[in-house]
Amino acid sequence: MEMTTPTITPQEAQTRRAAGPITLIDVRTPAEYREIHAEGATSIPLDQFEPCSVAKGAPIYLICKTGDRARKAAEKARAAGREDAVVIEGGTTAWTEAGLPVVRGPKTISLERQVRIGAGLLILAGVGLGWFVHPGFYGLAAFVGAGLTFAGLTGWCGMGMALSRCPWNR
Repeated sequence: MEMTTPTITPQEAQTRRAAGPITLIDVRTPAEYREIHAEGATSIPLDQFEPCSVAKGAPIYLICKTGDRARKAAEKARAAGREDAVVIEGGTTAWTEAGLPVVRGPKTISLERQVRIGAGLLILAGVGLGWFVHPGFYGLAAFVGAGLTFAGLTGWCGMGMALSRCPWNR
């Protein structure tokens, strides 16, 4: 039987914070975190999140933009033997919409938009090179289209993973 990840609303998390410190971890990219994050959240990007390094004895509250990456972090925590991971429902988006305290920084282009821009440019380059240089370049556009389809079906995006490692996203 598959266990479901415990969740909590942003309002409930804020009530618990008001009662005393909680471990609130934001698993988005550093650039996303710098732009806006829940007050009191610590940035540990999903690809660097090591559940065993987080202090035990109290739940780990996980937050991302909308909840998907936080659920992945909770699964990672459960696989490491941490049953105390809790996902903030709706992520930072819901936290902000609820009017809860946030820290704002400079605007950045989200990783999702970077993927769209990169994919669009690669497809245009493939079509342009295929038309003007050699038809074999149409394969670039097909490859990117296949990658986007795979990302949509599986939730794993190679381009997103590569872009998250770029210096401007660190």
